[in-house]
Order: sequence, then structure tokens, then C-alpha cells
Amino acid sequence: MHIAGIEKNTLLDYPGMVAATVFTGGCNLRCLFCQNKELVCSPPQIDEEEVMAFLKKRQGYIKGVCISGGEPLMQTDLTGFMGRIRDLGYKVKLDTNGTMSDALEDIIKRGLADYIAMDIKTDIPHYPGICGGEDTAVSGGTTPDIDSIKRSVELIKGSDVDHEFRTTVVKEYYNEEIADNVGRWLKGAKRYYLQAFRDSDTVLCGRGRLHPLGREEMENLAGIVGRYIPEVGLRGI
Repeated sequence: MHIAGIEKNTLLDYPGMVAATVFTGGCNLRCLFCQNKELVCSPPQIDEEEVMAFLKKRQGYIKGVCISGGEPLMQTDLTGFMGRIRDLGYKVKLDTNGTMSDALEDIIKRGLADYIAMDIKTDIPHYPGICGGEDTAVSGGTTPDIDSIKRSVELIKGSDVDHEFRTTVVKEYYNEEIADNVGRWLKGAKRYYLQAFRDSDTVLCGRGRLHPLGREEMENLAGIVGRYIPEVGLRGI
């Protein structure tokens, strides 16, 4: 496992649970609004046994472990790592961009995830322009496999695993039309969150300053998606 970081105590990453978050290194996308450059391009590495020793010490104090990234499904030994965490009695939440549907299906079939959160970057037609490797200023990404992303959505919706879909909302890349398209696409999902973008000029791909939306604008978009999904919420506002 390439573990790039750990947040030892969080009330935000695992809904309704005190948890720790383990960050894996590397990602197969290069999204224009990514703010995790240190995890994507040249991530540090923490020894897996150091992480496991910490989790053993925290048994009884924290209840869940969120595995995030980067893109965790790039890790070929992820299933073994998740199994070790579950053996300690923790609930496991997996964050993913949905591009590796075969690996996701394996995890669902093995029952290794108690909660799955999938990032929805945009509506389907805009994925290549926002997340592709060739069009970004940072090399190393691949053109998004749209079929795999769509399959991941259906795998999650069709499973018994508790789940959410979420989008980081950037003013330059998300509007009412995209919100409606996303809602139609995700119809049948349990819940969807619109996350506020953190105003920054240090995003991964350096396409100029990007901007968040205000509360009223975010609420309007949530109302649009809410036509199709029963539980729609805002985060970071």
C-alpha cells in the first residue's frame, strides 16, 4: 500500500462516526480543480505497519476508517489492507472517483466496504475536458473511462452498501444544466452532496483562479438535483 498520509481523528469524513482517514498516494485523473497536488503528483509514503499500529492503539476510541486519496482503487493490495482494518473491528468507508469499476465490484462482492462515497466530477459529456490527462497542465493522468464511471454508479446504486455521491462545485465548471444532467444520471441514489470549492489559485492544473459559489446559488443547484434524488445536501458552506 502506498499510504501518503493519515488524519488521526475526524468527525467529517465518515458520516455519523468518529473516524480516522487514511490517504493513498497517486491518482489516474488530473482534474482542473484538484486541490490535492501533494497526493497526486509526488506523494510521501508512510509505512503500512505504522498505520496499523496506530489503529490498534485507537480501538475503542474511533469507530471507523475512511480510505481516501488520490484514488485508493489504484492500490493493488487495497483489499488486503481493508480486510486488516475490518479485522480490528472498524467500519470502513471507501472514497473513489469510480474510474476502476472492476476493482470496485470486487470490493463490493467481498463485503469490505461499509460505506462508499463516489466523486461525480461533472455530467458525463464534460468529463473528458475537466478530468482528462491530455488537456491538463500536469502529466500522468489518463482520459476518463466513461463506461467504467457509469458502471461504478450502477454498481453502487444496485448494492446494499450505504453510499453517497458528491460533487465539488466550482463556479467555472458547474451550472443549472449540469446539475439537472447529474440528477437524471444519479436517479435512484440514496444521497448526493454538493461540496463548496475552497477559493484558491493553487489548484493542481493551474488554469487560473477558480471560484466557489455562494449559499443561495448552491441551494438553487441542490434544489435542481433534488428533483431526482431524495436526500441532497450542502457541505462546506
